[in-house]
Parts: sequence; structure tokens; C-alpha cells
Amino acid sequence: MPFARLSPAEAAALIAHGDNVGFSGFTPAGAPKVIPLALAERAKAEHAAGRAFKIGVLTGASTGKSLDGALAKADAISFRTPYQSDPDMRAAINAGRIRFFDMHLSMFPQNVRYGFLGKVDWAVIEACDINDHGEVVLTTGVGAAPTFGKIAPKVLIELNRAHPAALRGFHDIYTPADPPHRQAIPLTRVNDRIGSQVLKIDPSRIIGVVECNHDDETGSFRDCDEVTKRIGYNVAEFLAAEMKAGRIPKEFLPIQSGVGETANAVLFALGDHPAIPPFEMYTEVIQDAVIDLMRQEKVKFASGSSLTISAERRKAVYKDLEFFRPRIILRPQEITNNPEIVRRLGIVSCNTALEVDISGNVNSTHVLGKQMMNGIGGSGDFTRNAFISMFICPSVAKQGKISTIVPMVSHADHNEHSVQIIVTEQGIADLRGKAPAERAQIIIDQCAHPDYRDELKAYVERSGDTHTPQAVADAFSMHEQFIRTGDMHGVAW
Repeated sequence: MPFARLSPAEAAALIAHGDNVGFSGFTPAGAPKVIPLALAERAKAEHAAGRAFKIGVLTGASTGKSLDGALAKADAISFRTPYQSDPDMRAAINAGRIRFFDMHLSMFPQNVRYGFLGKVDWAVIEACDINDHGEVVLTTGVGAAPTFGKIAPKVLIELNRAHPAALRGFHDIYTPADPPHRQAIPLTRVNDRIGSQVLKIDPSRIIGVVECNHDDETGSFRDCDEVTKRIGYNVAEFLAAEMKAGRIPKEFLPIQSGVGETANAVLFALGDHPAIPPFEMYTEVIQDAVIDLMRQEKVKFASGSSLTISAERRKAVYKDLEFFRPRIILRPQEITNNPEIVRRLGIVSCNTALEVDISGNVNSTHVLGKQMMNGIGGSGDFTRNAFISMFICPSVAKQGKISTIVPMVSHADHNEHSVQIIVTEQGIADLRGKAPAERAQIIIDQCAHPDYRDELKAYVERSGDTHTPQAVADAFSMHEQFIRTGDMHGVAW
């Protein structure tokens, strides 16, 4: 191999204060580990010596504790985009110590190429194999690595021996041309292959290779509880009814699902429902439920940007790669989330909300309107272009002290024109073709927790006779009540 072999510390020493670094991965899957840890240690040493050291961090989505977590703890980040989920990173963002730019994940790679986010000085890319020609086999996540590998003048490869080189063939690397030369993306089926199995990087730009052996930092999700099981059941029942009504074809449609316990519950419910046939996934994140349902022949194929599965599932997949090879494709995020493809394939999207208001607007990012949780991620990419767009959430949070159904969302990520279906454990609100007053009634009656229905109905009454039920002076009274007392109950309208 012609590339210089470096230690993590030697690689980190090459990156300067003020550089912008594009890291591979999409969730902790495929994210570098040892180079970011070495960067964090370097930042601590520089700060102790009275010298500044911070970098801009660009990634496909969230990463692991060795990247976002370690760098945030070391106060080594000046700027972060487009999505994160680490608690230390979140705390630093909300304290104003890190500038964070939230954006749709499908837009991120092209905005990097367009130069909208400034220069990218370095790319740090995790691989399971590389040859002398600069052909890189990625690991469990693709994300924005193809764009970083294309535009960064200097590239570091983290060659992670925890992932087998036999992953070659699982990836489909395709980058659209930029305007005015862009053409239609030639993908018409979930399992189409349109690109390369490897990421091709000019060997002259590969500054060095750092070897390691570190597993992905993905944890296991909790088992489904009664609330998440009920949400999953409600989603499955709704889609089965859509099939019966002829609005979804008998062969079904591809599913996009968010990440987490509730999303897993939805997928398991779809797999268990007798009226729903084996289905395909066209999504961002392939998680544990998908692997289990493939084994049961309930999921026929899955296209995603990352294989974000627990260590137990990952070991099982690696022991049986030939079973999964014809069933899984990992793509760049601007293909998995591309509005053109989402609209073409007729995807049914299912994403998680923090809160929903009685007009059908959804907040998926901010607590009480100002504290960032993770970011919008890809939910908008799918919601705005889906065949059917659904948002799911429990009807209450914090042991019932918060109603997730509110008069007006404290931060709007998805407006009423994009949101079609709301599902909680209480029931389903089908907002298609409904006027604002009708939407308010069905959301309160079908999705709100019984403990909050009277408060929400009282708010609607205060709005008077109008096209859209809204009492401006009272719109955030439930939020204000929580801030004052720690409980949304008991608003005196």
C-alpha cells in the first residue's frame, strides 16, 4: 500500500486550528473513532498550553461518543452541522458554546459541494478496505462520505479491522452531477443499483491511513412497552385499512421509518399484521427490527444510508453476509433521502414528533421551542414527498406532565400542508381533506390523552368562530404552565 501509515496522534497533528473536517458515517455506524479521540486529546493539550484549538465538524448525521462526544467534552468544536444526538454535544449547543446549523439531510451533501457551508479542509473516512488505486470500501455507514472524499483536498482513512473487507458489494455509491448538468437519478425500484461498490478517491489526496479495530458505537434499543406497541398496532391497522380501501396497492409500498424504540415497534407491528404482505424499506437507517424481519421473510429488501444495529445483530450479520448481501444496499444520504426518489417510489413515511398542535403542525426538534434535541434529520425530506406521511408519538411525556398535543407547537418543523396522519397510542387522526376546525377536533378526540382533552377543547372554544381555531394570547399557555409549575395540567383559560 503506497499510503503513509500513521498513528492516531500523528493524523490528528496534521489538522490545524480552524480547519473544517468532514467525517464519514451516518449515525455512529461508519463514523471514525480513533482519529477524533486523538483530536480531542490534542485539543485538551493545546488548551492547557493556552493555545486555541477548535475545528468545524461536518458529518452525514449523528456520530458516536468517540467523535461528537469526545470533541464536545474537549471544547474542540466551533461549528457543527447538520444533525447530532450526543448529550454532551447537545448541552454545548444549547449553552451557545457550539454554533449548530440544522438542515435537511438530503440537502447537506449538495450544499457542501455548492460551497454554501464554506470549505472542507479534510475528510476523515472509515473504511474496511482500500487498494493502491484509492478504491475505498466503506463500513456500515455512507452518509456524506462520497462528497467529502470528492472535494476535500486532504483525506485520512481510518482502516477499521472490526469490519470485514467482505462488505464490498453492500454499497452503491452514486453522486448526482451538480446543476446545470444534473440528470434524472436512474433509480426506479428499491433494489436498483446505479453506482459503484467502492468510493473512489484520488490517491494523491490520501495523506495517510490509520489502522484500528473498534466496533460501531451503536447501542441496543429498549424493548417495546405497551405504549409503543399500541402506536405500532395503530399504524399497522391504518395501513391495512388503506389497502382494503384500495388507496395502497395490494403489493404494498416501500416504508421509511425513523430511529428508536417507537420506530422499531411500528416495524414489528407491520411484520406481525396478517393483512400486510412482506414489504420493502427505502429509508435512512436500517435498524434491528429490519434485520429480524428479514430473517422472518417479512422484509424483502432494505435500502438505507447506514446499518445502525446493535452489536449482537451486527455479529450475526457478519457471520451470514451471503444471506444479507442480496437484501441490503447502503447508499449516500442524498440518494436515500432524495425527494425525486421518495415521490417516484411512493414511500410511506413514519417519523417521530416531539409535539403536534391541533392544526397538524409538527415540532420534531426543539423542547419548549428553544432547546435543541437532535435536529430535523431526514424527516422533512420524506414528509414533504411521501405517498402518505405519518408522525407518531406518545400522547404524553414526563409521566403525564406534558401533553404532546398542544394548541400551537413551540417550534415548527413540518407544517400542516405536509402532515397527513398523526398517530399516538390513543388513536389515529387522518387529516387528509380536513378543514382546520375539523383537524382540531379529530386530533383532540383521537390522539390527545383524555387528561388533556378538556383543556384543548376549551382552547378551541376561546378561538371563537373562525376558519382556523387559534387564540393568539393563549396559544402557548400550556407551555407556560409547564415552565411555571412543571406540569401542563390546570391551565386557566
